[in-house]
Amino acid sequence: MGNSILNKAKYSKSNTDEWYTTYETVEKELSNYMPQFKNKIVLCNCDDPYESSFSKYFLNNFNKLELKKLICISYGKSKMHSSDCDRGLVLEIDHLPNSLYGEEIELYIKENNFVKKLLGDGDFRSEESIKYLIESDIVVTNPPFSKFIELFSLISQYNKKYLLISNQNAITYKEIFPYIKMNQAKIGYHFGDMQFKVPADTEPRKTRFWIDESGQKWRSIGNAMWLTNLDINKNINQLILKHKYVEGKYPKYDNFDAIHISKVSEIPYDYDGIMGVPITFLKYYDEKSYEIIGEANHGSDNEFDLFKPVINGKETFKRILIRKRKRESYEI
Repeated sequence: MGNSILNKAKYSKSNTDEWYTTYETVEKELSNYMPQFKNKIVLCNCDDPYESSFSKYFLNNFNKLELKKLICISYGKSKMHSSDCDRGLVLEIDHLPNSLYGEEIELYIKENNFVKKLLGDGDFRSEESIKYLIESDIVVTNPPFSKFIELFSLISQYNKKYLLISNQNAITYKEIFPYIKMNQAKIGYHFGDMQFKVPADTEPRKTRFWIDESGQKWRSIGNAMWLTNLDINKNINQLILKHKYVEGKYPKYDNFDAIHISKVSEIPYDYDGIMGVPITFLKYYDEKSYEIIGEANHGSDNEFDLFKPVINGKETFKRILIRKRKRESYEI
């Protein structure tokens, strides 16, 4: 299980529960970036060295990825924390025998004392943790959703590569959208439903909650995503458009010269003006085919938040504003 403390205020009555990323979730996404980790120092700065799926994935694949070094830091006050005190733990490792896997690696780490106690609690914002951030090349983790902006800002401040799990709402955060607009932040390969293991004291709820045969409790959210500035293969999710623009079919905004698109599949392939599209468009976004003009959100978040979307006097959902960069051939 990965060390992931989500902002539960958005999803349940409690905002103290921790949600844990599964190994399968980590492996499925990270397998797409393997060559980019060669000779890199990877930092998992919200991850218990013994329990996190991120830690386990990078340890199991340390030699396959040809990592230069792996650093994992746990938060001392997390329920997952494997220490008997509030001090965080840090794993630093720059070599592993090729023959080891799974529990053998954990035993090897313990026998060679690769995990140390920190002076503080391991909060990624602490001076102690930031020193490891400065040393690293790529940050890979599932941070607390409530502190996602703080981690993203730190990573950006130190100009690091990253691969992070987030809520899709982060796309339009005023601190993050400018990076989306400038193509310095991109959507990863998985964009949508994600399942998480949750602690035993998690309260049941009617939707997106279940208990498996072993008694493990689970939660899921439908608007999860990976956010990254690593290279993405855009051939994975190709956008095939079948709709032709018809005057009057697409409503226009009251306060901006653009048409409103309800679904990504309804984007007209032959329209050259500005379109307000759902944020899910970014799953298919190819900067060679479209340019991102800005967003329609509050109309005041930043220089790229151009207006609050209103149609016939009624506010509607936030949109990404795009325009065709050049004429493309689409299946009709």
